Amino acid sequence: MIRTLRRVGMVLLGAGAMLFLASVVLAWWPARGEERAVTVVARRFHYTPNIVRVRRGDVVTIRLVSEDVHHGLYLDGYEVQTSALPGQDGVVRFVADRTGKFAFRCSVTCGAFHPYMIGYLKVEPDYRFWGATGAVLALFGAAFVAVGTRGS
Repeated sequence: MIRTLRRVGMVLLGAGAMLFLASVVLAWWPARGEERAVTVVARRFHYTPNIVRVRRGDVVTIRLVSEDVHHGLYLDGYEVQTSALPGQDGVVRFVADRTGKFAFRCSVTCGAFHPYMIGYLKVEPDYRFWGATGAVLALFGAAFVAVGTRGS
């Protein structure tokens, strides 16, 4: 009986280790997340909103709308850009595959305060994946403890 319990325990431990390694590999693998569409309005040397938040893996579409003059949007770190005139919107689409804070700035000289026209894209980790991985590992741990204490 003890031998069987040890075998079951080793199988569960091995399966848990394999699951953990798979989750680590998948966490670094570029994931496809949700579709995120954001409209950024450019007006008088300011972006609204000036902070855009998405999750890693999201497919992001930014529509740039200019309310006064010709404006641009260049996103550092992703090397994507677009521009807009009043009545002619610009669109850029990309996958947010890196976490961090990335500046987007006006790429068209639009006036005296042009250098201060900056916004930020914040790409946050997808914590849902880590939560699910933790729950599965906790389940394996509970099963291991239950099998180990069953014979006592």
